[in-house]
Amino acid sequence: MRIDPFGLERWFAEYEHEADIMLAESGIRSLDAGRFDLDPGRLDYVIPTNGDPDFRASVGDRYGRSADEVLFTCGTQEANFLAFLSLLGDEEGVGGGGGDGPGVGSGTHAVVVTPTYQALHAVPDAFGDVTRVELEPPEWELDPDAIADAARDDTAVIVVNNPNNPTGRYHGEAAMRAVYDVAVDNDAYLLCDEVYRLLADEPQPPVASFGSHGVSTTSLTKAYGLAGLRFGWIAGPEAVVERAWRWKDYTTISPSLFGQHVARQALGRRESRILDENRELAATNRAIVADWLDRHGLDWHDPVGVNGFVTVPDEFDDAEAFCRAVVETESVVLAPGGLFGFPDRFRIGFGLPTAELEEGLGRVSRVIEGEPETEKVDAEGGV
Repeated sequence: MRIDPFGLERWFAEYEHEADIMLAESGIRSLDAGRFDLDPGRLDYVIPTNGDPDFRASVGDRYGRSADEVLFTCGTQEANFLAFLSLLGDEEGVGGGGGDGPGVGSGTHAVVVTPTYQALHAVPDAFGDVTRVELEPPEWELDPDAIADAARDDTAVIVVNNPNNPTGRYHGEAAMRAVYDVAVDNDAYLLCDEVYRLLADEPQPPVASFGSHGVSTTSLTKAYGLAGLRFGWIAGPEAVVERAWRWKDYTTISPSLFGQHVARQALGRRESRILDENRELAATNRAIVADWLDRHGLDWHDPVGVNGFVTVPDEFDDAEAFCRAVVETESVVLAPGGLFGFPDRFRIGFGLPTAELEEGLGRVSRVIEGEPETEKVDAEGGV
């Protein structure tokens, strides 16, 4: 098995620690721990290790699924990793079939809609075969027919991130249901990473609620501002969840007890207030960034969530050159679009506190306005 280096994480490792302002993070600003009861009691494993049954049942209700169709994980990253381990495997497959969806592990091929978070194509590519279906700028519109054309006899899973990272495009429910139908027609699963879904003013139904071929992954990181909890989950057919739990015995064994304790509170009576605050912050900051883009003649697809994919200023050859100039002269981190396969764009995250966002944008403006139009900076820092 071979896994590609995670380009975005290596970029962060190079610059994030020393930088003043992080304008590349894709989640909402972190909440203060003081808003929650922080005493979970004795720091033991979560028992059973798939998560508290009553809490899993409560989460399952959100998808029209039972407690046995939910597995708690350490963030969405582990949820996706376990899902791929479960869905891609031996050709005999296990479980599933009939009204419960296709067999699990019954194929080694994945269709992945890109650009997207690298883990969603690099992990299945490490132990299977991936066909990418590229979204096209400027609308980044989901094309169910292109996904159908990419599917094969050995396709086990179709992968969509909705709302999309890095573009912020929120694919409509009709398009998502059409992709789900493609999965059904090909006896495959539709896996949707929905970590930004609840930042939408009117969230669409989750894919796990579509039927026996739907799997949803998410966490409390991006929409709730609780990245440090490392708490997420998989929701989907019991055969998928059961096999994912089997794999989890070899990864983290148990979800975080502390994370589960705070997650109960975040998903309880505090939830509406948390999401209302975060959506209001996202809307305020989105408008600030949109105005800033207009002033500099830059463009994006108006995003849902707190990240957008922006065209590179004309004064620079590509996004890497621009982002290096910004971080090395103004100590502000942006994400080069080449990490997502689009070197003519960069990802900006605007979920941080508004004052910090405005300071960061002001610094980026100095880089844009300070470059002579007759010279272009290349990725090596030369002219």
